[in-house]
Amino acid sequence: MAEVTAPRKKSALVVLPSTNYHRKRKIVHLVCFAIFLLLPLSNLMRFDIPHQRFYFFGAVLWPSEFAIIFFSLIFLMFAIVVMAMLYGRMYCSYLCPQMIFSEAAATFQTSVTRKVNKKFSGMSQGARKLISNAAFFSVLLVASIFLAFVFICYFVTPLDLLHRLLSLDIHTAGGVAGASTTLFTLLDFAFVRQRFCTAICPYGYLQGMLADKQTLLVRYDEQTEKCINCKKCERACFMGIDIRKGSHQIECTHCGECIDACSEILGKLGREPLIHYSWGDTGSQSGAKPTWRERTGLRDGKRFVVLGLLVVYACALYISIQFRQPVMIKVVADRTNLYTIDGAGLIHNSFRFMASNRGAKGAQIKLSAVDMQGAKVVGIGDDILLRPGESTQQMFDVTAPVAGIEPGVNHLRIVATVAPSQGKDEFPVTFIAPVDTTGEGNKK
Repeated sequence: MAEVTAPRKKSALVVLPSTNYHRKRKIVHLVCFAIFLLLPLSNLMRFDIPHQRFYFFGAVLWPSEFAIIFFSLIFLMFAIVVMAMLYGRMYCSYLCPQMIFSEAAATFQTSVTRKVNKKFSGMSQGARKLISNAAFFSVLLVASIFLAFVFICYFVTPLDLLHRLLSLDIHTAGGVAGASTTLFTLLDFAFVRQRFCTAICPYGYLQGMLADKQTLLVRYDEQTEKCINCKKCERACFMGIDIRKGSHQIECTHCGECIDACSEILGKLGREPLIHYSWGDTGSQSGAKPTWRERTGLRDGKRFVVLGLLVVYACALYISIQFRQPVMIKVVADRTNLYTIDGAGLIHNSFRFMASNRGAKGAQIKLSAVDMQGAKVVGIGDDILLRPGESTQQMFDVTAPVAGIEPGVNHLRIVATVAPSQGKDEFPVTFIAPVDTTGEGNKK
């Protein structure tokens, strides 16, 4: 009797989990889009050109504070440069508005085309293309108007801009800027998209100068005998490149889409992906359980120094904004007439008072004269009220009796007390008295 042999059991194939950088990136994109909407609508960061104000995270900066405005913008640029040195093109793929909206437009167009082809499968290819293009450009036009509105809100008060939009204003500067931005946005997201990154944006070229051997990038392990040449990594790339040709292609934004594609295919075969994030061309992989210092990109002394400078810069900027005077006051003498003498025998010197409330709360200002016997402030209210963002300019006099002061030039201080902060500003000024002490000078 023939021996019956049992069939061999096939070894179970272990499927490795795939990476999911695409989902993480889209979450970051949504957060960035929310921030893009929040900053101008909440006055967290906005240039108000008509009112000449710069809103920066709760502080209202005026043109007279140009130094703080300038260093605030330089700080933002320096932060992007530091990110480029540590994390390479991560700004491009995760944070750049151009990339976020370009990918959204491309994804939406692909989705519309797929749905139209499925729903109108009985129609000709030309008719389906016409329908899909009409639907895509209709939605894109509405999106462009909305994005242009939010962008112009960084420079014009949102309510004022909304009024201009509803009235179809294309005559004023705000209306023309809104219409131009809408057209530019529509053309950009319809036809340019990621071409902007390779043909116009200088960040990719700047990255080539900032990167070093420890900068984060997407790297392909050149193990061609293990590559199955499925080309899914190439099809998944929004920039249309083949990562296998090198990590330093100017088009590569190191988004990680190719990593997801490779890990998905090879993971089903029980193999590790050939593409991964790496600290430099020969550095350790991001998934190799590095220390916290290596995991955050602080892999050498240079990075600690640069990050330390960024922190010091941020602290100095914060201190300069928080400890600045919220109410700006200026007092200058008006020498149209050196002095006048009224019927009561009091000498009058005229001064000009200027104040601007740059804070978020109302302020009360009181003026007084010190260091000169009998000097008083007259012709101006005891309490000058200034609402947030309000400015005032007034004339007032300082009076003093003829008796008790020196003829000619006298010195005193005008003190401006600000409530409720109880801050004080002192202005050394001169008081002109007649040389003729009989009081027969310029009479008022």
